[in-house]
Amino acid sequence: MERLYAPWRLAYIKNEDGTPPPTPGSCIFCDKPAEGVGRDAANYIVLRGDACFVILNAFPYSNGHVMVLPFRHIASPAEMTDDEGAEMMRLCSFLCVVLGEVFRPHGFNIGINVGSAAGAGIAAHLHLHIVPRWNGDTNFMPVIGDVKVIPETLEQVYTNLVNAIAARERSAPGPIE
Repeated sequence: MERLYAPWRLAYIKNEDGTPPPTPGSCIFCDKPAEGVGRDAANYIVLRGDACFVILNAFPYSNGHVMVLPFRHIASPAEMTDDEGAEMMRLCSFLCVVLGEVFRPHGFNIGINVGSAAGAGIAAHLHLHIVPRWNGDTNFMPVIGDVKVIPETLEQVYTNLVNAIAARERSAPGPIE
């Protein structure tokens, strides 16, 4: 396999951002929001609701790949409360609008992998993926080169999304619709 260099990921891999390394049995999706709102930018938490939050995928399938998760540590949609389920879908809908404005994708893949057998990388904490897609985005790189090319850093994606959300909140204050 050819190498595609992505040096900006080294800080994440080496845990140089100052956060303690995960301990066995801990959950990154519980730990990151528990660090508090003051660490949201460092943790790529784009938006917090009452029951759920939105975070960038640290290993995105495409530019703008986000996940919506309940704060509560649950593994299946069957464990969700009505409030969690409603807010997860409300945030999903809202993020599709924001991602559409920021990245202009031609479509989205939206899905939940329940359990490791279904492809969940972190099966213990339920998460819904929103993956922006563009016509022709499955090109030779993933097919032949077995690699994805992401055109922006996570920091750039985070800044673009947070700014777009803030602009929407200024123009129409109130709950996310």
